[in-house]
Amino acid sequence: MSLFRSVPFRTALMGLSVVLAVPLAAGLPATTAFARTAPDSFADLAAKLLPAVVNISSSQNVQARSGAPGVGPELPMFPPGSPFEQFFKDFLNRNRPGGRPNGDAPATPEHRMQSLGSGFIIDPSGLVVTNNHVIDGADEITVTLQDNTALKAEVVGRDETGDIALLRVKPDKPLPAVEFGDSDVSRVGDWVLAIGNPFGLGGSVTAGIVSARGRNIHQGPYDDFIQTDAAINRGNSGGPLFNMDGQVIGINTAIYSPSGGSIGIGFSIPSNMAKNIVAQLHDFGHPRRGWLGVKIQQVTQDIADSLGLKDASGAMVAGVNDGGPADKAKIKGGDIILKFNGQDVKDMHTLPRIVADADVGKQVPVVLWRDGKEVTIQATLAEKPDDATLAAADQGGKADTTKPTDIAGLGIKIAPISQDLKDKFQLNADQKGVVITDVSPGSTAADRGLKPGDVIIEVQQGEVTSPEDVQKRVEAARKADRKFVLMLIQRQDGVQYMPLSLSKDKKPG
Repeated sequence: MSLFRSVPFRTALMGLSVVLAVPLAAGLPATTAFARTAPDSFADLAAKLLPAVVNISSSQNVQARSGAPGVGPELPMFPPGSPFEQFFKDFLNRNRPGGRPNGDAPATPEHRMQSLGSGFIIDPSGLVVTNNHVIDGADEITVTLQDNTALKAEVVGRDETGDIALLRVKPDKPLPAVEFGDSDVSRVGDWVLAIGNPFGLGGSVTAGIVSARGRNIHQGPYDDFIQTDAAINRGNSGGPLFNMDGQVIGINTAIYSPSGGSIGIGFSIPSNMAKNIVAQLHDFGHPRRGWLGVKIQQVTQDIADSLGLKDASGAMVAGVNDGGPADKAKIKGGDIILKFNGQDVKDMHTLPRIVADADVGKQVPVVLWRDGKEVTIQATLAEKPDDATLAAADQGGKADTTKPTDIAGLGIKIAPISQDLKDKFQLNADQKGVVITDVSPGSTAADRGLKPGDVIIEVQQGEVTSPEDVQKRVEAARKADRKFVLMLIQRQDGVQYMPLSLSKDKKPG
């Protein structure tokens, strides 16, 4: 099965993306409960809400070769080397303007590509909310009201990460508008209405219930979707999900489907997340999310055991951005963030959302697990910069070359960082730590995926600059009857804390 952005419904290139499947909802305990009766009809509520829901069409000039995807019929998918592949390629090229049997076609003139989506009015003056992917890249945006009045729209602001856009139209008279509700009070099983523009049909109403809360569908760092079985199809993106009080509790954004059509698994951005972003787009033209400036990883039970933490909860700090809020607050690698601004941090996926929702410039309490106890510090949040401007991982000093040292029981040989090893393993010029030169098959290090060229920066949250430092800290962990020794490892794809088993049944290196 595949997860699709539910729209835009395009008359040319569809451009749909596929991601991993989501987990199934957990089973509910068997209890005695009394359900509220279903409404006799949704007609009165729908009639009240329909005028505030709009159709959005966007268009852009596309320059493409006649054989490019999305221009004319698409080539069916065949296994590589299949004789049908070349057959269909030749057939389609002969029937495209300027097509040639060898597939080389001249450039075609620019053409207009149009996509259709949905939106809703939140202010009578003409403010319209939709998904960013509905209008992304558009040269021209048109908002069509329920009475078929078409108005040109301008972009007030948009948030690519959160997939939200705010538009403005200039009507001749005040427009009907709807308001955001409190998505946090919506419960699994509550009735909801979805209104939108599926497949360009306009003004369609579907009913269902809230199927689940807090869904992470791997679309971004702030995933916290409401799942619903109200039918959502291509063209519904950007449309509202209403509660029975006529308030918007979600923005319909994606569907889970093998075909692109509704199978009763749709996802909506919660209103409590959306309305904060919409307010920022209105005031600043871009989102102003809180930023702590840390790189984090999941706390596994092995990591928790190695640090004396009872439960595998919280978010572990794997790195700190130089000069960022965490750096200024003296948060350091190896700290585990248990609470942020009074909210529990259940796992690494929780922290980005609650940090992003906090006000820029606000000083907030952060509860850490450090040196075997809870510590509370104060951090002043900054505005999240573009990912491209974030500082790279810290780099440190040099060391002399000596013979590799065998760390018994872990299955690794390590050496100080020399120029030869920097060249061999393509390390940074000022890389700090101790480099792994060999990993024994079947060892605990091999089990964890360590390999030559990985660099040990810390052991048990203490910096190491020589093999002797590593050896002493490993032996100290053994004497303290630790089951695991925690190492901070620098790899080509970043830094990561990694617990290595100290079990006696592991083969020595």
